[in-house]
Amino acid sequence: MNLIVLQETDFIDSTHVRLTGRRLEHITQVHRATPGQRMRVGLLNGKIGSGEITSFTDQQVELRVGLQDSPPPPLPLTVILALPRPKMLKRIIQHITALGVKKLVLLNSYRVEKSYWQTPWLEPDKLFEQCLLGLEQAVDTQMPEIILRKRFKPFVEDELPELTANSLKLVAHPVGGDACPVDIHKATTLAIGPEGGFIPYEVEKLQETGFHSVHLGARILRVETALPVLVSRLFPAR
Repeated sequence: MNLIVLQETDFIDSTHVRLTGRRLEHITQVHRATPGQRMRVGLLNGKIGSGEITSFTDQQVELRVGLQDSPPPPLPLTVILALPRPKMLKRIIQHITALGVKKLVLLNSYRVEKSYWQTPWLEPDKLFEQCLLGLEQAVDTQMPEIILRKRFKPFVEDELPELTANSLKLVAHPVGGDACPVDIHKATTLAIGPEGGFIPYEVEKLQETGFHSVHLGARILRVETALPVLVSRLFPAR
């Protein structure tokens, strides 16, 4: 936890917060905090600053906070991701959030098993928890937007053109296409398929809306590996 993320409900007045639960445990067990100690804090979807511990007990800790710095700028990137298996989903959500992606579409495709859509990790509170872990890791406060779409064709035909307007459109595909570009300086939409990739029909539908196929070379990577590699190539050191 490189940042303690605060919420409006934590404030007991305009400059003081009271924390319990997981954040209390982190402050006392990891920071081994004492009164007067300062640590980095940030308000969810707001500014970042520091908090000074004024008091704590086994049940709660209070901090006096000052928030004056803006969070890191978001990447100009929308990710469209075929829904991964549940055990990968949690890590991927954390990775995407930590990398600075602020819009993610989780999409159905032919190779996505129907059972994946039944996972409790798609519940709003579970997605929020994983995004929060990503924000804490990256010292960011801006919560990403996650959109769930269970029908591939209606999404591609009806929503995708408007969603991707005025952006560079790329679909990561292990067969054919060009090498993934490096250091892009414009808004980009990146589509990534499931394990095994999108089927030809799905690639063709994406290409019809202006997507261009790209690859990372001869090696075929797992989605959880390919995603951060692709993002780091498109937007290095952002």
